[in-house]
Amino acid sequence: MSKTEQAIGIFDSGIGGLTVANAINTLLPNEQLIYFGDTAHMPYGDKSPEAIKYYSLKIGQFLMDQNCKAIVIACNTASSLGYDDLNTMIKGKIPIINVIDPTVDYIISHKKLKNIGVIGTKATIKSNVYARKIKEKKEALNVESLATPLLAPMIEEGFFNNNISKTIINSYLSKTKLKKVDALVLACTHYPLIKKEISEFYERDITILDSAEIVAEYVKKVLSKKNLLAKKRTAQHKFYVSDFTSSFEKSTKLFFKEKIHLELMNLWK
Repeated sequence: MSKTEQAIGIFDSGIGGLTVANAINTLLPNEQLIYFGDTAHMPYGDKSPEAIKYYSLKIGQFLMDQNCKAIVIACNTASSLGYDDLNTMIKGKIPIINVIDPTVDYIISHKKLKNIGVIGTKATIKSNVYARKIKEKKEALNVESLATPLLAPMIEEGFFNNNISKTIINSYLSKTKLKKVDALVLACTHYPLIKKEISEFYERDITILDSAEIVAEYVKKVLSKKNLLAKKRTAQHKFYVSDFTSSFEKSTKLFFKEKIHLELMNLWK
């Protein structure tokens, strides 16, 4: 197998990363994807930094063993806490792409954005990674961050586009610190699944930044630069989970129309 025919590895704590995988699949249909959903440890947002780093390294090694030509950390929590350790382990053998840096670059490139809101898991918000990286590149921007810990488990259990999700979303977005934002970063890859509900909350013009499409474009740019883009897909996508969940299977079928086979893979034996 040539280097270009090797798969792109993608991982997340659960179904959220499927939004990124779907965006990559749409933009780069010639690429084979190998996806790992760490459903046994979902949500990552309430785990310790040490645990998240450990999970990221184990999954990263698994994807390396699958001969992936690049790895996408399709999880904001793992991107904020596990990216540096994974990069150190991989030692530049293949590109490692997180979901934070491309999103930050996108924000900086749009000069009309002044007041940035960030919603994400407790771990992502506690890391302060978005505010720090945005401020490093553009000090004048105002960044307000809010932990929204109920959203990812709610989505993982299939509770979205209903009265329950609307109540929880509205409660979070009504917080004072998000009142004046002109852009809202969905700093969890689960959140694009409730993007419509978030949009409906705001009765004014606001830019809602969904990292999935931004990251897909960045993956294309990186692979193109390294001459790693596939000319045709030579194998089916593969989906691995650390624990079977009905919501993961339903979500996978929703995003990927071809027949999906979920394989249980316990990396922590």
